[in-house]
Amino acid sequence: MDTYPIRQFGDPVLKQRAREVTELDGALARLVDTMFETMYEAAGVGLAAPQVGMQKRLFTYDVGEGPQVMVNPVVAETAGEWSHEEGCLSVPGLSFEVVRAERVVVQGVDLDGNEVIVEDDDFLGRVFLHEIDHLDGILVLDRLDADQRKLALRELRDRELVDAGRFDSPFPPASRSRPRL
Repeated sequence: MDTYPIRQFGDPVLKQRAREVTELDGALARLVDTMFETMYEAAGVGLAAPQVGMQKRLFTYDVGEGPQVMVNPVVAETAGEWSHEEGCLSVPGLSFEVVRAERVVVQGVDLDGNEVIVEDDDFLGRVFLHEIDHLDGILVLDRLDADQRKLALRELRDRELVDAGRFDSPFPPASRSRPRL
């Protein structure tokens, strides 16, 4: 099956709010299937439609219980907060300590139009919040404080220079063992 290129930091599509899905049809099912292939190929656990250039409010995910999709998700409730390391397929090779709600309730629909309500106070909740951020045009970099963001942007700029062959990076390649969202 085909895959999509994953949009990277700097692509303007990642900063736009995605539009509500109005039709649950075969075209949407094919989009979701290709998103699953793209997510798995990239060793991700979640992938929002804007990350593949589609301005639709949906994301795919798999945290070990099989492939799932959430269409038109809404955060219905949050409680508490905790800090945890997050990576992102659109900001490859970097991970950041991010503060998010500890418990989350998300509502949406599946591809058949059935209501889905998920409550989680663990990794799945973080995945949902991260992917919904993508649907709202928010990147993990936007969740950093000013100093962290400055360092992250410097690292991204330096990696671009390394990729262009302008100098060697002092940073080792990122580990692929951490889940990326």
